[in-house]
Amino acid sequence: MQTNMNKINRRSFIQSSSLATGGILLSFSWLAGCKLTEEERLQLPKEWFELNSYIKIGENGVTTLYSPNPEFGQNIKTALPMLIAEELDLDWKQIIFEQGNFNPIKFDRQFTGGSQGVRNAWTPLRTAGATARRMLINAAAQSWNVEASSITTADGVLLHPPSGKKASYGAMASLASTLEVPAEVPLKDPKDFKIIGQSKSNVENDTIITGKPLFSIDHYAEGMLTAMIVHPPAFGMQLKSFDKSSVINMPGIVDVFEIEVYKADFNRNFFDTISFPKKVVLIGKSTWEVLQAKNALKVSWEPMPESSFTMAGWGGRVSEVQIPAGLESTADHKAKMQELTNSPGQILREDGNPTKAFKEAATVLERTYTAPYLAHNTMEPINCFADVKSNSAVIYGPTQAPDFIMGALSSSLGIPKENIQINLARMGGGFGKRAYSHYMVEAGLISQKAQAPIKLVYTREDDMTSGIFRPTYTATYRAALDKDNHLIVLHIKGGGVPENAIHANRFPAGAVDNYRAEGFQIPSNISIGAFRAPRSNFIATAEQCFLDELAALMGKDPIDFRLELLKRAEENPVGERNDYDAKRYAGVLKLVKEKSNWGDPSIKTSRGVSAYFCHNSYAAEVVDLDRSNGNTRVEQVTAAVDCGIVVNPDAARNMGEGAIVDGIGNALFGELTFNEGKPSKTNFNTYRMIRQQEAPKHIDIHFVENGIDPTGLGEPLFPPVFAAVANAMFQATGERSYDQPFLKG
Repeated sequence: MQTNMNKINRRSFIQSSSLATGGILLSFSWLAGCKLTEEERLQLPKEWFELNSYIKIGENGVTTLYSPNPEFGQNIKTALPMLIAEELDLDWKQIIFEQGNFNPIKFDRQFTGGSQGVRNAWTPLRTAGATARRMLINAAAQSWNVEASSITTADGVLLHPPSGKKASYGAMASLASTLEVPAEVPLKDPKDFKIIGQSKSNVENDTIITGKPLFSIDHYAEGMLTAMIVHPPAFGMQLKSFDKSSVINMPGIVDVFEIEVYKADFNRNFFDTISFPKKVVLIGKSTWEVLQAKNALKVSWEPMPESSFTMAGWGGRVSEVQIPAGLESTADHKAKMQELTNSPGQILREDGNPTKAFKEAATVLERTYTAPYLAHNTMEPINCFADVKSNSAVIYGPTQAPDFIMGALSSSLGIPKENIQINLARMGGGFGKRAYSHYMVEAGLISQKAQAPIKLVYTREDDMTSGIFRPTYTATYRAALDKDNHLIVLHIKGGGVPENAIHANRFPAGAVDNYRAEGFQIPSNISIGAFRAPRSNFIATAEQCFLDELAALMGKDPIDFRLELLKRAEENPVGERNDYDAKRYAGVLKLVKEKSNWGDPSIKTSRGVSAYFCHNSYAAEVVDLDRSNGNTRVEQVTAAVDCGIVVNPDAARNMGEGAIVDGIGNALFGELTFNEGKPSKTNFNTYRMIRQQEAPKHIDIHFVENGIDPTGLGEPLFPPVFAAVANAMFQATGERSYDQPFLKG
């Protein structure tokens, strides 16, 4: 049993001690509540306490739990309350679930990204539930004049077996609120879990199924106007002028004006990324009327000069970001990447003497891999509601990182942070793009200028062409064998526009005596950002495709070859900076080999394997591919993942299935190119996505049961499937795939 020290003072833990008989309100520094719906109010006591709290217990036993992290389909609104409910010993049927709105005073990490939601909440939320339970037990012990150690709990009820006394949590809530917060509380042993590890349905299922509004694009407010933006048609261009008179008299149009999103002296953070700071805005009475005016507006553009801005990065680092001028094209990017591939790069890691090893080699294998820009293509286009008054603002929209946009909102609107409320909407997809929430600043500036509540809506074309793309990458792998067919050296060199994808200390670093990793990057004015499993989504493909081809050259089974390397890394690692656990890595490969019946001669489909470590977790996948009738179709995917304790198994499988299908689609079809700064594709009629009939018929996901604390899950199953598909395609066609997408059209 784990005992956790309670580092939260009484004042921050108990928000109100004058609760009379209504309930107990417990609040931790990173969790807060929001207002309930009228339907939910009817289920709660007559005495209701409208406080920003994290646990509410009513005298009828109903408990309200708040989830602080933004929800975009990963089911975090279900998973986080499960952690609380487990330690609090609640009846799952007696819980009301609410999304907590942004509150930086009471919340510590309201961020959805990096597959870290459950991992970061694991101890704090369980401690919160355990502390509340201990205070309720102490209240019952005082009320019944018995020892606290003789009281047990189950399903929201306090029990004293020796006397037969029992009481609901609600009956003891008032007294519990006056007691001291215990200095430390025991947490359950995982073997005693009753909620964690059991599948729970999405707590928003009823709302989703019945079509009730969940997204900010559905939001309506009295007097609200609709706004749209017009941005330059190409990266490297900027606004010169516009003719307001060309549209101002069109039906429903209220105003047309220019905004500049960030002030010149504002020091941006990493997520204050924007492609076009100056934009033209149209506002009107309806979406259709504004769209007609947007299409008719006469706008002139001009070349954007070279520029720079100061950016605060991770760990307090501040850097100067250079934005080059010019109209960039994919052909130029490829030529530049090829040039730098053949030139010395920045050495990121070197073990042994790679130069000497290559000179002494008997056989050398070298392959280069490339990947294009990708658009995030969330199903719900960018949108945001804003109502800005003279010295306050309410912003309501889909964001993965409300804390990271607050500085820009305050600076651009000239309103103190404490007077700005960001309410969190469920996101219709995120995949990293919605961590860059400049559209919230745009909506705020538009509302401030219009002096009215507005809803900003991007068209699909705006969404797809206005930036924050997955970068375009290249990586060259070079390996050498000695005369006895042993791997003696591995060299990786990767670059990209405008970042490289190299993780120098990941596998196979640590498994080869002579190893070198180099990187380079090419500045660009095309804005990029996090895309599901950033950088890993490309480098895993290059690495795992190369290892497959290397295994074939050595005459070895691809899984056995990987396991040989991992055995070396576990038993006699090279270097001390390896950031993966070789035993856990090997574990998922062994599990997927077993579950997929790898090597079974009766299986007639073409098969490919891949494995990768990212976001603190390990995933291995085997793809079964059918090439009959000239079509390429993934029939089945078998996956093994080590992500520690799985909180909600069904939801975890759903998330893994989504990542796998998404990965297959991007591997086969995903591509965005540029010609003189213009994106080649602007909508789904040209940007190829995976279709329903192209998804695998079967996806079989197996979780390693090792009892360790949860790591990451939203992203780790995404990167390996690219290479698994490519390796299966080789088995089917005899041809290797080096450039994404693997299929055209």
